[in-house]
Amino acid sequence: MSSTATAVRGPLVWFRGDPFLAGREETFVHESDGLLICQDGLITAAGDHAALRHLIPPGTEVVHYPDHVITAGFVDTHVHYVQTGIIAAFGSQLIDWLNHYTFVEEQRFSDAAYARTVASSFCDELLRNGTTTALTFCAVYPDSVDALFEEATRRDMRMAGGKVLMDRNAPEPLLDTARSGYDDSKALLERWHGKGRNLYAITPRFAPTSTPEQLEAAGALWREHPDALVHTHVSENTGEISWVRSLFPDRAGYLDVYDHYGLLGHRAVLAHGVHLTRRERDRCAETGTAISHCPTSNLFLGSGLFHVHDAKDGRHPIHVGLGTDIGAGTSFSLLATMNEAYKVAELCNYPLDSVKAFFLATLGGARALGIDHQVGSLEAGHEADFVVLDPRATPLLAQRTSRVGDIEELLFVLAVMGDDRTVRATYVNGALAHDRDAAPGPSTA
Repeated sequence: MSSTATAVRGPLVWFRGDPFLAGREETFVHESDGLLICQDGLITAAGDHAALRHLIPPGTEVVHYPDHVITAGFVDTHVHYVQTGIIAAFGSQLIDWLNHYTFVEEQRFSDAAYARTVASSFCDELLRNGTTTALTFCAVYPDSVDALFEEATRRDMRMAGGKVLMDRNAPEPLLDTARSGYDDSKALLERWHGKGRNLYAITPRFAPTSTPEQLEAAGALWREHPDALVHTHVSENTGEISWVRSLFPDRAGYLDVYDHYGLLGHRAVLAHGVHLTRRERDRCAETGTAISHCPTSNLFLGSGLFHVHDAKDGRHPIHVGLGTDIGAGTSFSLLATMNEAYKVAELCNYPLDSVKAFFLATLGGARALGIDHQVGSLEAGHEADFVVLDPRATPLLAQRTSRVGDIEELLFVLAVMGDDRTVRATYVNGALAHDRDAAPGPSTA
């Protein structure tokens, strides 16, 4: 087996800890002239160029990105690839939006060819935006899961996803049963989980579209495969919370529904959590359950403001990552998502600085998924997923970044003004997977 090496030089930033819980000096790393060496898909060294250049394998070309910023690949902790086609669909609040757009679009994924087309464009969009790992909903159809993992495998991406479970309160073509949902999910899990870089997530859409029998079956499947993920929604919208209360009158609240059926714990990721109570947040912390903060979606649907400072309270900290929540979210870019997270935090009287925002988009997201030993950092031993950001991507960005005083201000400007144009290059498993400036291929027309 041949060995492949990659060496990249330029300013590096990454995290060794959680800046919400410890000092900047302990958690944040910045090398102004850094070197990243990768071998066979893993980072073997990261640090000061002058100190590490003797470790570059003979014959390895060093790719130099002066005046850029190289960070770990972004981790999107909540997205629906099957909603790529309905991004920016005008609507009202959550439940109406689901009925008018989402359930209509997801029925199109009964066509395996359509699923493959969308899965391909979805993976391309992730890479154009510097996202190297995502936790995504598929549709209820198993072919939609196969399409996603086939495309992710072709690009060597670390991808997590699963078939949606729904056995009530949705159009008939989208419904399974508790039994068929369990059987299909188990077969998909055994086919894809741990194959290459793929991870399976047991995926009930949310409590209102699953009967108690289906949630019981989902919990049983997780007990049989505890290294899989669980991915669902919680407390996004006040109307949704009232609906859950009417459907599960014996439970203490929305979160308690999942708790009752054994769906909380390490590697369970709940999207939104906008209206979780203090007691529910504490329960998330006790069980290791993570929350995906989706600010562009929460603002687009008018769901509310997520209090990131309450979730990261040092007395009961929760693992929190950022989610784009396409298609209610309005951008694939986690830079744009950081921008909206900052604004939401401001409305909650909490200053979300750039270091904390970049943590949420990288190592924080990896911790939410329980894969922080594999991705989310440039530390040696991690998988070589990283992104190169261009502070001069647009004339206005170049003008603004020419005046920054330090790396934290530069990261803040990138988070507020950046988008897919800012992503100069994306590397997956040590190989270049997206090059913004590559010459276009020949026309097929």
